[in-house]
Amino acid sequence: MTSYDYDLFVIGGGSGGVRSGRVAASLGKKVGIAEEFRYGGTCVIRGCVPKKLYVYASMFSTDFQDAEGFGWTVGETSFDWHKLVAAKETEITRLEGLYQKGLANAGADIFHSRAELVGPNSIKLLSTGQIVTAERIVIAVGGRPSPHDALPGSALAITSNEVFDLPELPRSILIAGGGYIAVEFANILHGLGVETTLIYRGKEILSRFDRDMRQGLHKAMVDKGIRILCEDIIETISDGEHGGRQVTTLKGEILTVDQVMLALGRVPNTQGLGLDAAGVKTDHQGAIIVDAFSRTSAPGIYALGDVTNRVQLTPVAIHEAMCFIETEYKGNPTSPDHDLIATAVFSQPEIGTVGLSEDEAAQTLGDVEIYRTEFRPMRATLSGRSEKTIMKLVVNAADRKVVGAHVLGPSAGEMAQLLGISLKAGVTKDDFDRTMAVHPTASEELVTMYAPSYRIRNGERV
Repeated sequence: MTSYDYDLFVIGGGSGGVRSGRVAASLGKKVGIAEEFRYGGTCVIRGCVPKKLYVYASMFSTDFQDAEGFGWTVGETSFDWHKLVAAKETEITRLEGLYQKGLANAGADIFHSRAELVGPNSIKLLSTGQIVTAERIVIAVGGRPSPHDALPGSALAITSNEVFDLPELPRSILIAGGGYIAVEFANILHGLGVETTLIYRGKEILSRFDRDMRQGLHKAMVDKGIRILCEDIIETISDGEHGGRQVTTLKGEILTVDQVMLALGRVPNTQGLGLDAAGVKTDHQGAIIVDAFSRTSAPGIYALGDVTNRVQLTPVAIHEAMCFIETEYKGNPTSPDHDLIATAVFSQPEIGTVGLSEDEAAQTLGDVEIYRTEFRPMRATLSGRSEKTIMKLVVNAADRKVVGAHVLGPSAGEMAQLLGISLKAGVTKDDFDRTMAVHPTASEELVTMYAPSYRIRNGERV
């Protein structure tokens, strides 16, 4: 019987890696885990958590304005970027400590080092040159912003990695991209007082979301002063005056801004990981190819989270980690369930969504009912703000099953979590109809849309 240094060795200290390592160690397995940067991964260190903190910070500018409509007199206000960055750093350092404490308390060996595969069951820790062996290896190194090296001047731009810790808050910024990262940071920076422009090659931002959510958010962003350039791309970035950047676009526009941020997708972080030495296959994007149980092409090696490019969301990585534990250490083969994943865009207003969009349903179902409402949220009635909330249910007319739910408005992300439970349980429109409303709330509209706004039959609106 082969003897190994570890029952399990995890490469990557993000959400999926830490969860799999900590739980395996708590089950009595000898576990080692290595992280080259900071424990917590993208989500905790330079992703979801600091982003949401910055979202909160950016909302105060409109909160101060809205307060007057409710009888408050707000004096002169100012914003200190350095205080926000320092407060963020304190919080993520606390969370990083909790991640490591959980691993240590479970009995895992923690390494602060880059780790690379040097054979089927062998890992090299680059900080010391030590080689360790493991019966099972989990690769959970996540992803990184796509560098777009082919873009002339790309080295002059920043990505979502750097934006949290800029030495100074720019006066103006051009953000390239139309996905949720680009859209969220456009709203964050605008809310902090930065003159913000978004440039995107597509006809509409958030191309994978329901059309009403995309169009509603686009209008809200433009109405509050964010400039959006669709069907255009950056052609070159060069040094501008006083340390700024000059950008030329495909349509011939010349923009002068303090900063350029590229938010043009993310790629799996597999470069230089030694995958070939271990016999681990990847696809054309560098993502590790796995089967339904997160097993790679190499026996005993598994991959979780963004590095597999299945669904790039933190809760998905954690779910995949728990399925790995069930399968490998509890004798309960469990495949990750990637169907009906609720998600949110923390823009302003927020988007919360789960299930099929209207267009997707129209393409896959013969007869679809659309229930849609648009209204001014109660808070906006006294503040005088014109922003609208949009809610939408997509229903399969054949069995009345709700196959999609979409919300644009305050707290949409919170609603999406609960809608996700309902759709996962197979809720029908009749279930919505017989549910009593909670008044006065925005979410009551979800259970008071009794008649369809319109129907789609065989792809045609009727």
